[in-house]
Amino acid sequence: MNIRIFACILKIFISVNTFAQIGGGNIYEFLNLPHSARVAALGGKLISIKDNDLNLSFNNPSLLNSSMEKQLVLNYVNYFSDINYGYVSYSISDKKLGNFAAGIYFINYGEFIAADPTGQITGNFKASEYAFNLIWSKPIDSLFTFGVNVKPIFSVFEQYSSFGMAADFGITYCNTEKLFTAALVLKNIGTQISTYYSKNREPLPFEIQFGISQQLEHAPFRFSFLAHHLETFDLTYKNTNEPNPGFDPFTGKAIPEKKLGKFAEKIMRHIIVGVEIIPSENFFVQFGYNYQRKKELQISSRSSTVGFSWGFGFKISKFQFGFGRATYHLAGSSNHFSIITNFSGLLKKQQ
Repeated sequence: MNIRIFACILKIFISVNTFAQIGGGNIYEFLNLPHSARVAALGGKLISIKDNDLNLSFNNPSLLNSSMEKQLVLNYVNYFSDINYGYVSYSISDKKLGNFAAGIYFINYGEFIAADPTGQITGNFKASEYAFNLIWSKPIDSLFTFGVNVKPIFSVFEQYSSFGMAADFGITYCNTEKLFTAALVLKNIGTQISTYYSKNREPLPFEIQFGISQQLEHAPFRFSFLAHHLETFDLTYKNTNEPNPGFDPFTGKAIPEKKLGKFAEKIMRHIIVGVEIIPSENFFVQFGYNYQRKKELQISSRSSTVGFSWGFGFKISKFQFGFGRATYHLAGSSNHFSIITNFSGLLKKQQ
């Protein structure tokens, strides 16, 4: 298998036709939230960096490798309002069978006031969702690795519950000599097995992603570019709360639409850019920019840092700590915390 075959696979999936809407029509949307500090800092989605960070296999199962053996990752996210979520995972490796990891991803939406149709308060209730992650990967050859992440999902909102099954498939090309990595991932392929309401089965948030990363040989920089939602070309939508830009407010006549600008806008909505600064093995800084997030959540009357994200990490002994912060709206940002340790390293130190 070579890079030409990889490119052909990508071309096939890009040509898939679907609807333009990406939000509001799917269940289990929590699966798309950035779970680790590093991923959040680099724009919210990351599939093309291959190193010893077990957190990356959550986004792309083919990034799971033997250098992550006996690694434990703990992640916690202080989201908005009373919403909190996190991810815990552990990995092992076998030379013949491949690499394995198991984890649990959860989100707690907080406590709500329950009331009957007349408005009479009857008590409180909680809402939460869970996804188990069973990840496997195996090298195809010296350059390519294939991986699968099987995810049983359980969701409960007051008296309503649902169970589903999803899977991610990833393939990664990694050329260590050229410090280049490319990856293709198909996320959330599956179905809702039991529904919240009788005979009301809803679709999962399926997505196709393609990403590349390039580390500079003589400078401490690594750049990442990710194209998300390749199954849907047009991610734009009409915001009815904003003035209509297609008409002159004084004359009432239609303003000629610039086709090139509209096409560029559609392309940019797919792009996420990230850069890592790695001055040493024990310290690193990340920055990211998510254009789609900015266009959907910004306020047109006021410029802001919506869509931008940043973070840093450092190592102390056998532990690695990470922090990430992503700006979603003028009202606030999300804070991400990660801890990574390796049990094999701890055992060797004790011996």
